[in-house]
Amino acid sequence: MGKRVGVLMGGWGEEREVSLKTGEAAVAALEAEGHTVTRVFAGPGLDRVLRTAELDVAFVALHGRMGEDGKVQGLLELLELPYTGSGVLASALAMNKPFAKKLFRLHNLPTPQGYRIGREELALLQERHGDLGFPCVVKPACGGSSLGLALVHDAEALAPAVSNACRYGGEALVERFVSGREVTVGILGGEVLGSCEIATPREGFDYDAKYKGGTNYFLPPRLSATRLANVESLALAAWRALGCRGYGRVDLICTEEQNDFVLEVNTLPGLTPTSLLPKIAAQRGISFSQLVERILGLATRDEAGVAELPALASPAQPTPRRAVVG
Repeated sequence: MGKRVGVLMGGWGEEREVSLKTGEAAVAALEAEGHTVTRVFAGPGLDRVLRTAELDVAFVALHGRMGEDGKVQGLLELLELPYTGSGVLASALAMNKPFAKKLFRLHNLPTPQGYRIGREELALLQERHGDLGFPCVVKPACGGSSLGLALVHDAEALAPAVSNACRYGGEALVERFVSGREVTVGILGGEVLGSCEIATPREGFDYDAKYKGGTNYFLPPRLSATRLANVESLALAAWRALGCRGYGRVDLICTEEQNDFVLEVNTLPGLTPTSLLPKIAAQRGISFSQLVERILGLATRDEAGVAELPALASPAQPTPRRAVVG
C-alpha cells in the first residue's frame, strides 16, 4: 500500500542544485512505485510546512550543510516523522570531517593525516601546517559534492586554497595527499551493496568531475578479490564507527603499496543520473526505482521518548496536637 511521502529537496546551501536533481529523481521513482508524493522545498519555515503536510514519512534528498548535517534530522525527530538516512548524531559527525577522522582513529581505521583550521586562524596556517608537506588536499571541513576541493602543490598556493575552502562553512581540513585508486563503497541496510572505482583525468574527483562528465567508472574496482573484500570491510567499519543507518557511501584511497585509507562517509549520497550509488546498485541488478523503494523502506527515527516520571507521593500531613486542658 502506497505511503504519503514528502521528498525534502533544495535546501539553504551551495549544494541546492544537486539536491533538486536528487529530489526530482526520487519523486519520479516513488510515484512509479505507487506512493503519493509531495515535493517539500526546504528553506525558512520548513517546520511549518512539515506540520501541515500530512506525511507518513520524509525522504531526505538534501545534501551538504543544513540538510545532511543533522539539523533537519533533528527537526524530523521533534515532529516524530520517520525519515530516510542516518540519525541526528551520525549525520552531524559524518558531515564534520575533522571529528569523523578522530572517530576513525579511535576505531583504528587508517585515514590520512591532517588538521582543521578556521577562517580566523589563517595567520597561523604555516605553523599549523608544520611538516605535513606537499602536495596536500584542502577541502571544507563541513561540506559535500567536492565543492571547495583543491590539490595544493606548494606553500604559495596553500593560503588561497584554505581561504576558498573556508567559504563553505568557515573551516577547512588540510590532509596529506595519498596517491592511489579512488574507490567508493555503497552501503544499504547495514550491508555492503558494492563498490566502484573512479578514474578521472582531473586532479581529484572534484565537482566538475562528478557532475560534468569526463570520468571513467570501474565496477567492480580493479583490485584483487581479497583486497576488495578488505576495502569493503574497512568501509563498513567506518560507517558503523559513526553510528550510521539506512544507506550511505564511503570514500577511500587504495595505494599501490597495498595500503587503504578512509577519506569520508556520505550519509545522503546523491541520487542523480550520474551518481555513484545508483551505478553500484545497477551492478547488483537493482533498478533505480527499486533502490529508492528500499531506501524508503529503511526510513525510521530515534524514537527517544520522554521517560515517564514515577507518581509523586502526597506529602505527609502533620499529626494534629491534642490540646491539654489544665
